[in-house]
Amino acid sequence: MQRRVVITGMGWVTPLGADIDQVWKSLLEGRSGVGYISLFDASQFPTKIAAEVRHWSVAEVGEDPEDWKHQGRHTHFAVGAAKKAVADSGILDSPLDPSRFGVYLGSGEGQQDFHRFTQMMVAALEGGEWNLAQFMRKGLEVLHPISELEQEPNMPAGHLASLFGAEGPNLNCLTACAASSQAIGEAAEIIRRDEADVMLAGGTHSMIHPFGLTGFNLLTALSTYNEEPTKASRPFDRRRDGFVLGEGASMIVLEELEHAKRRGAKIYGELTGYGCTADAFRITDVHPEGRGAIRCMRLALEDAHLTGDQIDYINAHGTSTAINDRVETLAIKEVFGPQAYQIPVSSTKSMLGHLIAASGATELIICLLAIRDHILPPTINYEEPDPDCDLDYVPNVARPTPCRRAMSNSFGFGGQNVTLIVERFTG
Repeated sequence: MQRRVVITGMGWVTPLGADIDQVWKSLLEGRSGVGYISLFDASQFPTKIAAEVRHWSVAEVGEDPEDWKHQGRHTHFAVGAAKKAVADSGILDSPLDPSRFGVYLGSGEGQQDFHRFTQMMVAALEGGEWNLAQFMRKGLEVLHPISELEQEPNMPAGHLASLFGAEGPNLNCLTACAASSQAIGEAAEIIRRDEADVMLAGGTHSMIHPFGLTGFNLLTALSTYNEEPTKASRPFDRRRDGFVLGEGASMIVLEELEHAKRRGAKIYGELTGYGCTADAFRITDVHPEGRGAIRCMRLALEDAHLTGDQIDYINAHGTSTAINDRVETLAIKEVFGPQAYQIPVSSTKSMLGHLIAASGATELIICLLAIRDHILPPTINYEEPDPDCDLDYVPNVARPTPCRRAMSNSFGFGGQNVTLIVERFTG
């Protein structure tokens, strides 16, 4: 018999705050975490806005900032979210075999040091022509070896293993916007296969730096609605013009059901469905017929032994780009048929921005909170309906609704697709 997997701890650091219930309250009130970029001078960029984590430090979770001075923002966020999730679960308060406790993250690369790279480029071009030797000499002068090591996306998972003495499987995947959802799904599979009893899983990322903004602007993927930052992210709205970069981390503690019961853990929900596919189409575009997304949702439903009429809420990938929102809507209608018009769908990226690798884990926590409280978060800034996006997007105002089962979609650059299904735990 397949081992069952439940969620016993949650934690996050987001543009709307770092406390689970405070952020949840802000989401239900339709508050936006989007504002003008303060981390660097973005005045010359087409996009001048992002959803930053502001006024937060690892000191808030009992860590000395001096001990983390060479680590990037993504590692700081990971430490904060993970310490909150582990404390919330109480997993370290009971006897635990460290070899049966693992970490699986969807972590992005570290903060790119634009200023030092610029120094290196200036040095290399001093004579008017490219000089590799001068580029390297300047790099050896200005770069710090630990800071450079911390650019590697596997580093946050290693730090978390050390913090909590987790000696079990330790992995990281970076499948763009689907990364943390995939990490959670694969972590659940590790527990199902009896290779671990507990997995700390989630994601962390920050691309709010000159390289990140430049890349997405060149792809014309970002909103340029700079006049009113809080209205820039408009999923499914006819006037949507791109997504808004966000940053942060979200972590959950996944636990084998009987292991959780033995220690009397509180259980937020059960992870019952996981689907993972690739479009195998184009790096920067989803398949226009939603091929991978359709198969992904169907696989998750099959894994959970559910039919379409048993899903009460869908937290959409809903990026606010013209193609993604249209294709996701199409895919939902193909999977659920006429029932699609009866299922509330919302995109919380309208408030949090797009946390890239960390977005899926963040949205899964939101699904768990919707199940806990029987209330669905809204899609804010939904003002002008799009004929191609004609589902119930919970426009602008949170909606009290009985919610037992929720689906979370994450569809990433490169054609990566992950769907997760969580359910209220009933014993």
